[in-house]
Amino acid sequence: MKALKVNLGERSYDILIERGLLNALGYHLKNFKLYEICLLITNHTVDSLYGNKATASLEKEGFKLSKILVEDGEGAKSLSVVEDIYEQAVNFGLTRNSLIIALGGGVIGDLAGFAAATYMRGVPFVQVPTTLLAQVASSVGGKVAVNFMGYKNLIGSFYQPLLVIIDPETLKTLSPREFRAGAAEVIKYGIIWDKEFFNYLEDNVQKILNFEWDPIEYIIKKSCEIKAEVVSADERESGLRMILNLGHTFGHVVETLGGLKQYKHGEAVSIGICMEALLSVKIGLLSMVETEKIFNLIKAFGLPTAPEFALDPAEILEVMDKDKKNREGRITLILPECIGKVKRVQFDRKELLQLIRESLV
Repeated sequence: MKALKVNLGERSYDILIERGLLNALGYHLKNFKLYEICLLITNHTVDSLYGNKATASLEKEGFKLSKILVEDGEGAKSLSVVEDIYEQAVNFGLTRNSLIIALGGGVIGDLAGFAAATYMRGVPFVQVPTTLLAQVASSVGGKVAVNFMGYKNLIGSFYQPLLVIIDPETLKTLSPREFRAGAAEVIKYGIIWDKEFFNYLEDNVQKILNFEWDPIEYIIKKSCEIKAEVVSADERESGLRMILNLGHTFGHVVETLGGLKQYKHGEAVSIGICMEALLSVKIGLLSMVETEKIFNLIKAFGLPTAPEFALDPAEILEVMDKDKKNREGRITLILPECIGKVKRVQFDRKELLQLIRESLV
């Protein structure tokens, strides 16, 4: 079994990666000596595939379990759904020494983590991600949030899990579209941190898309290693961790203006990476040769490079104004300098508006 460590002092935790690991969920949680009471939060699709397996593993180890099913999709990340979780937690007798388990993709992880962070000022929670995007990105690092007023992740917190359990077997039941969406976050790690990893992805696109186990397990492990290293150095996004937002500023614009429905998160990130690469070219930071390599790899994974709908520059800035990275009235973007290295760049609104008009729309 591959085990990685996110080093955060007393908040440190392990990431366990192994096929079939979901069958041992109860065994691994038993070692934490928690009260044997837990809420399992998942959605209807994941429950139909893995709910019984997870429940059987927990009950085998003596856990008393209550399961909460939420609707599939981004709409579940709302305060009203969190309120329903609180109510069930109270009725079930959940305490600070109990446990919340997130079984699902990024939406479930964000939602369950936010509920865990805020119920009784914090109860332990465990991430059991079942999508590629969640396994390589959202389950690691402790960002938890819900959407509000149509804006992505506007209300949230930093709250680290007790453990992350990754079973790559769950990826076999993803749709091709969902799997490819997760690849956007994998590509991101190559751009922000590791050129050799980017080159590996170029050389192994078809093996990954054909679901060969060795490259699949390698990209999960490598992505988690990179994120763990960044998060360990900067837990609360005061500096270095901001680089993980490559593609996300414009990506959140695309998601928001698409009504949080038109694009999956990873698809929006792939579009965001391309838009930010073009902006980087415009200001003389990134070469066209490197930009073409980025676009070509994204296309090779079957991901979009531009939105299907027209973007209004004023609407883009309106969404960006809510971005949490902004400082002192200036909009912060993470832009690639070359493959393997990015730079944090701040723009005033008028300057960025002009650049967007000239290079993106």
